[in-house]
Amino acid sequence: MLADWPSLLFNALGWGMATFLVAAGLTLVFGILHVLNFSHGGFFMIGAYLAFTISAAIGSTSLVAFLGASLAAALVVGILGLVVDRAVFRRLAEVDGAYVLVATYALLLVCNGAVKLIWGLNVQSAQPPAALFEVTILGDLVMPHYAMFVIAAGIVVYLALEWLLNLTAAGKLIRAIAADPWMAQLLGVNVGLVYSATVALGFALAGLAGGFLVANQSLSPDLAGIFIIQAFGVVIIGGMGSIRGAFLASLLLGLVDSFGTALLPDMPGILFFVALAVLLLVRPQGLLGSGRLA
Repeated sequence: MLADWPSLLFNALGWGMATFLVAAGLTLVFGILHVLNFSHGGFFMIGAYLAFTISAAIGSTSLVAFLGASLAAALVVGILGLVVDRAVFRRLAEVDGAYVLVATYALLLVCNGAVKLIWGLNVQSAQPPAALFEVTILGDLVMPHYAMFVIAAGIVVYLALEWLLNLTAAGKLIRAIAADPWMAQLLGVNVGLVYSATVALGFALAGLAGGFLVANQSLSPDLAGIFIIQAFGVVIIGGMGSIRGAFLASLLLGLVDSFGTALLPDMPGILFFVALAVLLLVRPQGLLGSGRLA
């Protein structure tokens, strides 16, 4: 089993980048609002259902249609994020964080109810576009093109966020507000506008992840919980609010999960939780934790 290390590494990379796609928006929202958004998985699920519905309406299995449906889902979920920001986050900005956690958990239940009401309880499956249905074989290594697409998408999203946060004026504003919103407001920064834009981007990333990963699992009202546990683990291990830490944690925990499944095939995923506990005991602040966007 462990002799097949190229396949294990490829699987680890696929697991890590799929998880990072889900965790990216969660980390972004936490980095600026300091709110661990429990509803993130629900909006990821809505993004997946929207992309599935749009693809079915288009009636095309091309890669362009797949990307278009995913971007459209990201746009809709981003708009929903603006609504959530106005209706929930702004109203609870000055209260104890526990109330916000309860509110976002309630939002998760609303998302589950909305999915059941609109799309029903039946399990549905989506196929990847025809261009991603093929595989590339290098020796004993079999690399599905869809898995390669997910890996590439995760890397592109990470690089885009690194560029946004570290190399643009907008990113500097976001980081300044994440560090000290009061001082940023004194300097003339429109804190409310930057808050709203960042929340919308975080939610849009959840919708985009749902669209990209829609062919990676069955669609059901339980979809919200499939990736979100791993995503929370990545956010915590990477360091609260650290994009770079979340990316590194995705790679690390992907390796743990892949090799752990090979070592303990009767207990898949068990080493993920063991590693999560050990890393929290050894470094509770996370790999690159600072409580700020990084």
